[in-house]
Amino acid sequence: MRQRLSSEPDRYRGRRRVPTPPRSRYAAVVTTAFVGAGVVALGAGALPDAKSVSPSVLDELKQASISSQGAADRADAAERASRDSRSGPESAADTGVWLLPLQGYDFNSPYGMRWGKLHTGIDLVAPEGTPYVAIHEGLVTKAGWFGGYGYAVIVQHADGSEAIYGHSSALSVREGQQVKAGDQLGLVGNTGHSYGSHLHLEVHVKGEPLDPVPWLQERGVDIKLQVEAIYSEVAES
Repeated sequence: MRQRLSSEPDRYRGRRRVPTPPRSRYAAVVTTAFVGAGVVALGAGALPDAKSVSPSVLDELKQASISSQGAADRADAAERASRDSRSGPESAADTGVWLLPLQGYDFNSPYGMRWGKLHTGIDLVAPEGTPYVAIHEGLVTKAGWFGGYGYAVIVQHADGSEAIYGHSSALSVREGQQVKAGDQLGLVGNTGHSYGSHLHLEVHVKGEPLDPVPWLQERGVDIKLQVEAIYSEVAES
């Protein structure tokens, strides 16, 4: 090789020469390029020559592809579940469900004349402390002592009707609270003008009391037979 004379111009002066990478870095670059090419080949449905690729490398590439697809599938499923939970059963329950106020009671006294005066509701006998719930969603307009009703809860529904729950031993809600069908309102008791532990239930429409039995039957709840027809249909759908 001829040695450059000091009088000859330096052709490389002012230029930056890229140094040759160390052997370890060179190997890393080559390996990365090789794996990348392998992934592209797998995506295209082709595999490199089996003679030049280790079976373990192919397995790793396949597993990486499977894991990536599985993560995407799980993300899609989570997003669908989130959308369903926001717009599915909850919105249906908010607007369409009517329920029995409690379970395991005796239908004791119907709506109508009793002892020479109108009994404006129905009495459901149950042990003191039995939880009772809202028959439908609405706004709690009264939660406290209410004269002859004792401790009572009044819930106003979206259609303007009201349900009164009387003679409670304790209350679980406060005035101004929004409740859904099935939310606990209080505990059965024997407060106010009451003769034994029971839940007194009234329904008022346009400020006037009416018989809760046929009114609830129109909404799929047979309070005498302790049946919730509409709720069963919603739960099964």
